[in-house]
Amino acid sequence: MFLLNPHDYSLPHPDEKSKELILKTIGFFEKKGKRKIKEDEQKRTWYRDFLDFVKEEKLFATFLTPPKYGEEGARWDTWRNLSICEILGFYGLPYWYTWQVSILGLGPIWMSENEVPKRRAAELLQEGAIFAFGLSEKEHGADIYSTDMALTPKGEGNYVANGSKYYIGNGNEAPMVSTFGKMTDSGDYVFFAANYQNEHYECVKNTVSSQNFVSEFRLTDYPITEEDILSKGDRAWDSALNTVNIGKYNLGWASIGMCTHAMYEAVRHAAGRRLYGMAVTDFPHVKRLFTDAYSRLTAMKLFALRAADYMRVASPEDRRYLLYNPVVKMKVTTQGEEVMNLMWDVIAAKGFEKDMFFEMAAKDIRALPKLEGTVHVNIALIVKFMQNYLFNPGTYEPVERQNEARNDDFLFDQGPARGLSKIQFHDYTPAFDKFDVPNVKIFKEQIDVFKKMLYVATPDDKQRKDIDFLLNLGEIFTLIVYGQLICENAPIYDIDADHVDQMFDCFVRDFSKFALELQSKPSSTEKQQELCMKMIRKPAVDVERYQRIWENHVYPLKDAYELHE
Repeated sequence: MFLLNPHDYSLPHPDEKSKELILKTIGFFEKKGKRKIKEDEQKRTWYRDFLDFVKEEKLFATFLTPPKYGEEGARWDTWRNLSICEILGFYGLPYWYTWQVSILGLGPIWMSENEVPKRRAAELLQEGAIFAFGLSEKEHGADIYSTDMALTPKGEGNYVANGSKYYIGNGNEAPMVSTFGKMTDSGDYVFFAANYQNEHYECVKNTVSSQNFVSEFRLTDYPITEEDILSKGDRAWDSALNTVNIGKYNLGWASIGMCTHAMYEAVRHAAGRRLYGMAVTDFPHVKRLFTDAYSRLTAMKLFALRAADYMRVASPEDRRYLLYNPVVKMKVTTQGEEVMNLMWDVIAAKGFEKDMFFEMAAKDIRALPKLEGTVHVNIALIVKFMQNYLFNPGTYEPVERQNEARNDDFLFDQGPARGLSKIQFHDYTPAFDKFDVPNVKIFKEQIDVFKKMLYVATPDDKQRKDIDFLLNLGEIFTLIVYGQLICENAPIYDIDADHVDQMFDCFVRDFSKFALELQSKPSSTEKQQELCMKMIRKPAVDVERYQRIWENHVYPLKDAYELHE
């Protein structure tokens, strides 16, 4: 089974310790049960029991420590980390969140050239500590150009830090908060580590009403020494962006986990409910809504898995991951919202009930497109790659599935965070050519018209500065990238032609929707409008294929998994 089923965990891992820890993590939540998970969420209970489990099993220590600093089996391995991301999302976003912000907090530490904080972080991981990433501020958000956090030299390698940070997860209990600021003497950027236990560190409040602690904290004449400095100047700036490059990928997996659990619950409820003398799942519109949701969820997972392969083969000469990661962040998370909406249209009021996992997921799924840069910020990043992706491909060796047990060294040595427009990509057309199915063919025709529009009706300077126009252009481009990696990955995971055709049934409709929106923009030219209308296509209808997906894959989810009370 391709979707995660905790009762039959099947994602392959090359070493027993990894699988053992993953199964223990599943076991922790299965033992805890839905009633207690929901009760803790409703009472906004700090997840001490989970953090005790993390400490006892050395979960974060094993999965988030590079081999040089950890015990046997420790490594930063994107393949097994994505499994933890998906599983924690499956049982509840708060558990994923404390893991996620620890990853962000550790990024500038493992990227540092200072061995002292690295050794300290490794010791703290062994003790079960959590970490935090002090980047955003109340007045500036994630606009790191404008940071007000100030580090003032006091001589002989001593400094004092003054300023505040906002929206900082784990800021209530992180003994190392990787904090971004500026030097008052030179104006250079700087990262340093602060400790929540220091008397000069004030945890002002939790900014959200949640199990998570998303803190505002303030430093007042906080003493810093050279041993606390993680990086300065360009290296600090690059550490901030490169850490986000790592962390934003994980948001897609939280969406995948939540949607998977919610889907089991929604299909089971609908299949067991009768209205007007028939099962809810016998209504044609219900079958369509669930089949769309299932197809979109399958696509989300295929894309996110494939993006991991490119993260793991990345190098200074191969930076394709810098496109694929923001697509995971932007596209997978917004597709997660769409999946939840489709299922909610079926289960309706049931989705509000306090004892349903669905109720929790329906609220939390909204957060993910808005973290680590909004959808708009990530689309603005994505369009920087469009010219080379569509018109100037490079040559690369084929990338196989990257599930080896190895540390992903390059993630902490990504180099300067610039030169994005120079990055090349392999030719996207062979991925689509693998599939002789109707909706992939229609999708390819839509791509051809889109490329023609860019060539013969190229957006002018004014349109390129029109963010509203550019964002919609980016939606279409993102969909092309999304479809490519899904086609690459489907054979690797034995996803059959029926599934691919059904997924592209959704994508053809999405392409048409975005084309219509682009056509309707106030600044679109007559020629652009004409070509946009040619992108609008109806998917190929195949009733037998649709019925096979429903009967063999979607409807059986009703009996596949249930979290006990």
